[in-house]
Amino acid sequence: MPVGIDSWIADVPPITRWWGLSACAISIAVQCHLVAPLQLYFSYKSALVNFQPWRAVTTFLYFGPLNLDFVFHLFFFMRYSRMLEESSFANRKADFLWLLILSAMMLLVISPLVTLPFLSAPLAFVPIYLWSRSHPATQLSLFGLINITAPYLPLALVGFSYLINGSYSAAAGDLVGCVVGHVAWYLHDVWPREAMGGPTWASKAPDSLRRMLGDD
Repeated sequence: MPVGIDSWIADVPPITRWWGLSACAISIAVQCHLVAPLQLYFSYKSALVNFQPWRAVTTFLYFGPLNLDFVFHLFFFMRYSRMLEESSFANRKADFLWLLILSAMMLLVISPLVTLPFLSAPLAFVPIYLWSRSHPATQLSLFGLINITAPYLPLALVGFSYLINGSYSAAAGDLVGCVVGHVAWYLHDVWPREAMGGPTWASKAPDSLRRMLGDD
């Protein structure tokens, strides 16, 4: 029996669902000229000096115009973020959101060094990277063209992004996302397990956030 789009959306875990819906809504708003990309990008001058703090959020929601690159990033982000939220973060939506918040903060800090006005693609690569590290033995087939194991997925997607856009600069954000994803993986999985012997501030959401999302 066919599944309606509303039922499919309802089945997506909450953090991935609202991130994906917000990204689609903003790209549609830009396409309809309701808002301009210049109102969404992040820079410290615009956000702090010009008192436009919303840019620290919208930079993570705008994936660009409705084109092939938009579909590419949204599809793989939704697929692997959903799988990660349903497996490693099952019933732990506060911890998943906290991981994304910490990753977003890292991206905001380094954004002047990499000259990326929009940070949606780098942040989208964080859950992709974490999922690949959480399933090291999983075999994948990309577009029926190549077979790889999961740890090579992020780099393979960076390569496809380069092919779609035809320039290194277009794939630079994805590479930055892989780097931040590696740091997030270390802080969330390796450091608590190998060095601390249990959850840390980086792997467990603050109590206030857990209460807000009903995880307590």
